[in-house]
Parts: sequence; C-alpha cells; structure tokens
Amino acid sequence: MAAPDLTIATFNINNVNKRLPNLLAWLAARKPDIVCLQELKAADNAFPEKALADAGYGAVWQAQKTWNGVAILARGSVPVLTRTRLPGDVSDDQARYVEAAVQGILVASLYLPNGNPQPGPKFDYKIAWFKRLQAHAATLLAAKVPVVLAGDYNVAPTDLDIYRTTSWTNDALLHPQSRLAFAELVAQGWTDALRARHGSRTVFTFWHYMRQRWPRDAGLRLDHLLLSPELAGCLADAGVDREIRGHDNASDHAPAWIRLGPASAAGRARRRAKA
Repeated sequence: MAAPDLTIATFNINNVNKRLPNLLAWLAARKPDIVCLQELKAADNAFPEKALADAGYGAVWQAQKTWNGVAILARGSVPVLTRTRLPGDVSDDQARYVEAAVQGILVASLYLPNGNPQPGPKFDYKIAWFKRLQAHAATLLAAKVPVVLAGDYNVAPTDLDIYRTTSWTNDALLHPQSRLAFAELVAQGWTDALRARHGSRTVFTFWHYMRQRWPRDAGLRLDHLLLSPELAGCLADAGVDREIRGHDNASDHAPAWIRLGPASAAGRARRRAKA
C-alpha cells in the first residue's frame, strides 16, 4: 500500500529536451514522488536520463523520435519496469504506454492518440487503442493491486471539462465515442481522482497555444489520474499546478497531481459501497 503523503503527478511535457529547464524547475519546487511524462518527442538515446538523475530522479521510458514517448520518474529510486507496450496489437509501434512498479504501486504513464481528423483512420486508431486500454485495465483490476493509470487521455470527459465554446464540437477530444470510451473505462471501478476531489468545479489541464487560450483561461481537462479501488480510499488531495502553463517556454499542458495518504474510514466506506 502507498506510503503516507505520496505525491504522483502526470505532465505532458511536449518535448522533454526543449522544456527540460521548465521540468527541472518544477521538480525542484514541487518534489513529486512519482511523475508520469508524455509526448517526450525524443529518441530513446536522447532522453535526459543524467539531468534527471542529477535532480534526484530515476527513470524508465519508452521514447520515440519526433512524436509520442512516455516516461515514469521516481524520486530517490529507479522504477521497476513491467511493461513497455499496451497489449492487444503487436503491430502497434507507437510509444504510448509504459508501466512500472514504484513504492508498492503499479504506475502506468499513457499517451492516448489524439484521433483527429475524424472520421478517419486516426480516429479509428484512437478508439481501438481505448478498447485495448479497457481490456488491460480490467486485467489490472482483477489482480486487486494498487494501480494508477496516469496520463494524457486526449479526451475531455464531459462539458465540465472544457470552457464554454462550440469551436471544439467536431473535435475527436469531445467526440461521443471518445467520451463513451472514457466513461466505460472509469465504470470498470476506477476513480477519476481530479473529478472525485473537485466535484462539479471546473479544472483544466491544457490550454492551446492558439487564440490566446491561456490568457483567457480557455482550457480543457485532458490529463487524468485513475485510481484502482485499492488506492481510491487513500486519495487525500488532487489538483493542477496551473501556473506552470504561464512560464516562458511552457508546455501547453500543466502538471496534474494527486496526494495519497493512509486509507481513511470514509475512503474504506466508499470502497465497500462500490464493491
């Protein structure tokens, strides 16, 4: 079970080498225990392993030149790698999933396909990837171990997760099939940590570079941390370090995070009710 006050974050860094100073500054200030990174945009041999080690973080990663790429960082230790690909399609060579054991928790960093333009093959790939994720997630639940599925899911699950607009109506991020796939995943028994903590309050994790969307707070919630029942009762807090999006040379995402503590009586009651 998780140690008291364990902080786990997910951060689409949008080019790990280009944003490395931003990442290192955030790590030094926040000191998260576990970090899931997405969109590394770097080849395997270009991943900044030494710079992260010098900052106190061990890492495992599945990188890919130009696009994609995922990693898991652990403060003061090296994650124990368990999987480098999402099962279900041996022909899929896109670096979108990595899984490791850290401090008694199985952690997955995932970068779900964007799916645009839709309809078309990119959207078909997104939905097929989602189905594979659902199948693997069900296997993890059946193992009854503490699991966090963290990453950029490229879906705004409900209208609460996007600013008031119609400009994204036909986007794959809001497509009914995308939203249904996310809802089906959560319905397996996962807890959407940010939504569980913030209820109906607006929480964004992504602001496009175009059309002054950051200054206007025209954001979306695309980055999610899903907790297995074994961890849901340990959720003590969750949030977004949104100010990181306003820094120079920032990613278009901000880090989302959770803090886990000892299972509370209320948390245990919620888990029994779900069971």
